[in-house]
Amino acid sequence: QVQLVESGGGLVQAGGSLRLSCAASGTTVSSRPMDWYRQAPGKQRELVASITSGGSRDYADSVKGRFTISRDNARNTVYLQMNSLKPEDTAVYYCHSKILLDYWGQGTQVTVSS
Repeated sequence: QVQLVESGGGLVQAGGSLRLSCAASGTTVSSRPMDWYRQAPGKQRELVASITSGGSRDYADSVKGRFTISRDNARNTVYLQMNSLKPEDTAVYYCHSKILLDYWGQGTQVTVSS
């Protein structure tokens, strides 16, 4: 059974940085596409960043140049490095992966104060 567990969220001032982690079990992160989504209060969940099994990365326009998705195959973990954070980045961030079935983590709260 695939499980995704996020960590690393918290409260940070605007301009600061956080690194989110998504530890996977029941699968290997290097063999499947992995994504980070976020959902702000009253808004739809949106795709933030993705990395394919081949290592190709893609980002939402709103985070390009500020966020970086990466993975550590030895730790079976995917990361989201978030720099130059803005108050509008405040949301619950979810790790996600889909091959036939959708798998979601429980989410981690990121709050950016102005």
